[in-house]
Amino acid sequence: MKHVEHRPFADPEAAARKLIQLAAAIEPVQDGRIHIEKLNAPFLYTLKAKASEFGTGIRYAVEKGWLELHESGTYVRLLAPSRDLLSQ
Repeated sequence: MKHVEHRPFADPEAAARKLIQLAAAIEPVQDGRIHIEKLNAPFLYTLKAKASEFGTGIRYAVEKGWLELHESGTYVRLLAPSRDLLSQ
């Protein structure tokens, strides 16, 4: 019998919500920018998530309008709907 490890961030919505929480706790630099590595490091190393979960979480948050990802991929911005999400 194989044992499958439970991955809490395998669901893109769960990963996206956690990324929003992490982003909200980070002090943005100029113009509301949050450097992607400030999300990446705690998500991957502290929470022990996988890189694929990070990628799908970011894409999900962008699709839902919670985050704006710069075309270079170096930073994100929290958008107004994400602030509503945090207050729930």
